[in-house]
Amino acid sequence: MASAPLDILPISGAMGAEIHGTDLSGPLDDSCVQRIRSALLEHGAVFFRDQKLTPDSQLAFASRFGEPEIHPIVDGTAERPEVIRVLKPAGESASFGVGWHTDNSFLEKPSLATLLYGETIPPYGGDTLYASVQKAYDALSETMKAMLDGLRAVHSASRAYDPGVTGEAKYRGEGPLRYRYSDVINREVEHPVIRTHPETGRRGIYVNPMFTQRIVGMTDVESQATLAFLYEHCARPDFTCRFRWTPGAVAMWDNRSVWHYAMDDYQPFERVMYRVTLAGDRPA
Repeated sequence: MASAPLDILPISGAMGAEIHGTDLSGPLDDSCVQRIRSALLEHGAVFFRDQKLTPDSQLAFASRFGEPEIHPIVDGTAERPEVIRVLKPAGESASFGVGWHTDNSFLEKPSLATLLYGETIPPYGGDTLYASVQKAYDALSETMKAMLDGLRAVHSASRAYDPGVTGEAKYRGEGPLRYRYSDVINREVEHPVIRTHPETGRRGIYVNPMFTQRIVGMTDVESQATLAFLYEHCARPDFTCRFRWTPGAVAMWDNRSVWHYAMDDYQPFERVMYRVTLAGDRPA
């Protein structure tokens, strides 16, 4: 059982930390898991290097932090449906996770956290950007906080997954990822614009460009203007960190407090990642 001290090294002044000193492929003692959980809550995203994970060991590690879930639209592997093999073929553009978002905010109970393992990594490019929506909230004026408090926004997967918008080929099995059509795609759910983190009590801005459609009770012009401000504000560089992938790296982030953005700047190269998300609760 792993019990050696962990080195937790912040990678920016805003958020994110690399953790050294543990092998995620084997059993971890409760103390090690608690230190990782505490680091995740403090930094929003944590990163590990030089790991050797199988789908089973990735699931076992993820399960120490919550219940792995099956994505309602993107198919996992046949053996482990909770694990999505994210293939980006050489010579093609990336199509999964490109753009600022919070994973699965279109669900009534959005994903708690995401764990991504890098198996085949390009020599350069493909970094992932992260933004702390809690830092972004803290930087708002008291007047803006008062205006946003109590507002609700509509979230939907339609812009990201509707075949009429993004194309039908991937639903016919003609892409690197396997998709299945679901009524979830066009379903709408409401979440608070300002979310209180259930573990830390910190408040954060809970809208994102990929899945948020509009703010309830506003005109279209008011809603678009408010969302545009929040999107630009949350993506300010001083609220962000940037992670450069290496073979065997693992990223774990808290979807309740963090946005992320998969860079599409490595078209010549293949990349293979494995993703697991954990079931979350209803935002409040």
